[in-house]
Amino acid sequence: MLLIVLAIGLGTLVPRPFPSGDTQRAEGERRRILVLSNPIHTDIALPADSDVLSAFGFVSAGGLDLDFPGVEWIVFGWGGRSFYLETRTWDDLKFGPVFAALTVDQSVMHVERAGAISEDRPSVQAIDLSPEEFRKLVAGIAATFQKSPDGMASAIEGAAYHEHDAFFPANGTFNAFLGCNIWTAARLRDAGLTTGTWTPLPVFLDWSLSLHNEGSGQADK
Repeated sequence: MLLIVLAIGLGTLVPRPFPSGDTQRAEGERRRILVLSNPIHTDIALPADSDVLSAFGFVSAGGLDLDFPGVEWIVFGWGGRSFYLETRTWDDLKFGPVFAALTVDQSVMHVERAGAISEDRPSVQAIDLSPEEFRKLVAGIAATFQKSPDGMASAIEGAAYHEHDAFFPANGTFNAFLGCNIWTAARLRDAGLTTGTWTPLPVFLDWSLSLHNEGSGQADK
């Protein structure tokens, strides 16, 4: 237990990437994204602007039309296929998906259409990126989808929580120790942010973002 606490502490405190010189970013235009969290999982929400809809056209063509009335945000999350698809609520918790999450599981991308999201909630962290940082984030998320040689992706049939979401096969295998929050941290690093080295739970990712980006204009609560 002591080793786990030590690992989590160091994982939060030790920055990734390690600072090298001036990390201050230039002033200028900003694109806002949101990091959404619950006690065990994080998602990244991108504004449903024309460039985002275009970048994820393969999602619309593959089973979930993102250019939909009332949509203001497109929410992306990565996770284990068994746990994601079979555990919609805590009441659905079963041994099989938990065992798969603790060992090795196939991964999936969850995509959801969302309307307005209040930034006043503790579970929402707003982050402003430069256009180039935003482009790198979008590219990193898009690269996680498992696509055919022609760049297309197909939603997993019958796998959805409601009419406004879908699951797609993803690249990489899932393990709880290198899970959804590690993926979120990696994508934020794609965008130039600094995170903790290992942030297995949302609270540690949130702490590390505040700790390592404070004063640089990178993360705003």
